[in-house]
Amino acid sequence: MVNTRKQELSTEEGSNTEQPEQSETATSEAVTTSEPNDDKKESDAAAKAQDRQARFKALQARAKSAAERNLKETAAETQRLSTDPGLMNTLSRKHAFASHNLLKADTEAAGEDFERKRAWDWTIDESEKWDRRMEKKQRHRDNVAFQDYTQDAHKVYKRQLRELPPNLEAYEKEKLAAIEKAAANGDLEIVETEDGEMIAIDKNGSFYSTADSVGFTDNKPNRAAVDRLVGDIQKAEEVRLKKRRERRGNEEEDITYINEKNKQFNQKLARFYNKYTSEIRDSFERGTMI
Repeated sequence: MVNTRKQELSTEEGSNTEQPEQSETATSEAVTTSEPNDDKKESDAAAKAQDRQARFKALQARAKSAAERNLKETAAETQRLSTDPGLMNTLSRKHAFASHNLLKADTEAAGEDFERKRAWDWTIDESEKWDRRMEKKQRHRDNVAFQDYTQDAHKVYKRQLRELPPNLEAYEKEKLAAIEKAAANGDLEIVETEDGEMIAIDKNGSFYSTADSVGFTDNKPNRAAVDRLVGDIQKAEEVRLKKRRERRGNEEEDITYINEKNKQFNQKLARFYNKYTSEIRDSFERGTMI
């Protein structure tokens, strides 16, 4: 029994001595496998940090270039706004006029024809177009002054025609419908000429208008055309009344001036102080001012 107990103790000691060796081997293997993982994580973090830094520097460069570009555009806009366009136009017109006079003086000093030399820079079509333009401007200048009421009414009529352009598409549709209706009623007769051209002949004189025709009285315009005509008449009436008020002055307002200069001074005062004194003046008019 004693021997058996010793054998068991020796067996347990042998097994205990083998276990630490196995645990040390497993620990060393875990350490060697964890070291590459840590190195890989550190390299990934470094790469991400470098990528973020590169993107940040790119954003900084874009912001800097945008700020510089905005500054340049702002300076150019400020310079453009500070420059008077009317002054620039005046300077360019004076420069062109001075250049024209200088060229004319040099040409005449050389004994050459200035108009002939200047015409070398233009084609025949451009020259004729320019002459027609100058004639039209001269006629317009001559036509501005009042001559008689007939001429004035003609100018008003031409202006109204420009403001009321015709609807050619609707006109063509109505024309085709009228032709078909006249052909169906037998008022038109289609005849072929010797050249092979087809023409329509008005048999009883009811389709093609003449000086004695009254067929236009049967025409009934649509609602849109009537509204457009009414609007044009109202606009002309407003313009006429406005000019009449300008000639006679505003008859509804109180006369608080003794001459035109005093009227302008009162208008200037009213522009600045009416918002403060309107209640007081209304109270005076009502008789409720204390």
